[in-house]
Amino acid sequence: MTETGAHTLVIHDAAELVVGPATESDATLEVREDAALVAADGAVVAVGESEAITRKYPPENADVAIDASGQAVVPGFVDPHTHAVFAGDRSDEFEARLRGKRYQEILEEGGGILRTVRATRDASADRLLERLLAHLETMLTHGTTTAEVKSGYGLETETELELLEVIDRADAAQPVDCVATFMGAHAVPEEREADDYVDAVVDDQLPAVADQGIAAFCDVFCEEGVFDVAQSRRVLEAGRRVGLEPKVHAEEFTRLGGAELAAELGATSADHLLYATDEDVDALAAAGTVPVFLPGTAFALDEAYADARAFLEAGAPVALATDFNPNCHVRSMGFVQTLACLEMGLAPAEALLGATHDAALAIGREDGTGTLREGAPADALVLEAPSSVHVAYRFDTSAVETVLKGGEVVRRRG
Repeated sequence: MTETGAHTLVIHDAAELVVGPATESDATLEVREDAALVAADGAVVAVGESEAITRKYPPENADVAIDASGQAVVPGFVDPHTHAVFAGDRSDEFEARLRGKRYQEILEEGGGILRTVRATRDASADRLLERLLAHLETMLTHGTTTAEVKSGYGLETETELELLEVIDRADAAQPVDCVATFMGAHAVPEEREADDYVDAVVDDQLPAVADQGIAAFCDVFCEEGVFDVAQSRRVLEAGRRVGLEPKVHAEEFTRLGGAELAAELGATSADHLLYATDEDVDALAAAGTVPVFLPGTAFALDEAYADARAFLEAGAPVALATDFNPNCHVRSMGFVQTLACLEMGLAPAEALLGATHDAALAIGREDGTGTLREGAPADALVLEAPSSVHVAYRFDTSAVETVLKGGEVVRRRG
């Protein structure tokens, strides 16, 4: 007996097919060899040994059939931390850092985030959308099928709402699934004092964001010289009252207490964590808050890398993200996995898990996103390589040949 389904896709004879985590309690992967995958109506409906699957779902009867002989198939990458909607250019700050200037020095002199805020406020919504779509196109080509995108370069109500609207428009205009995060508390604008600005975020911006109904999360930069723990708590608690789940930029340049705050509030994620302590590791693991590591940021700033191994040993998931922004110009989750292996000591399988299943947890996706299990969204990558190890191993160019989103081919090399 054979079966077919409406709008079916069959990938067959894959040398290797990465399904997802072997269990929810460790960082091993379930990998099938000589495998096939079937998708229908946007979801995975069957995974297994190629001969058995193709007998039941003949490739010749499918709408789309991909012969993956000699190739690996992995879940689409999930990027759970980006600042991808902005205007302006800060390449000169790259040169300034090479001359010895620190990130916080540049910020204190009116550069950094505040410089991008000025450029973003001056840009039209259509120009911001054009730039965001270009970035998402690059991310998709490198295998990202779901991405979180933060506001935060407006720092006043009108522009923050405009940025979230641009994210929403971009989500509808191209294949990458965009998850919007409100980050009005990204920096203190030049025209305000910190406590006064926190009042504006809580009293003005957050109610307007809630009425708009686009953002899913509320993030805050809990850092020395930006927002302290008490200010961060005010923003995140106010966000939760209007339906936005908390995320925290924590312990990036100093250990201020953002990780403990994230654990106390049961935040969805705590991100950066370069200066997290053993106590922070234990608190986040116990709270179920997903740690998100951004090795591209450490690479760009020439900083020490976070200790992801400590979190793995504590039983926490370890998510990876690009942190793509004007100061960290990386849009490839493959390169992030390379850095995680070479600089953070992760195995390729651990890095892949961090860029797929665990990254999905960091944006609250528990529907199978980041896996290729039956019932999961059929977001998959066919590599021009026989093993998923090539994602991290081959860092000069992307190993991704074909990108599938919801069971449809959306990019194919050549």
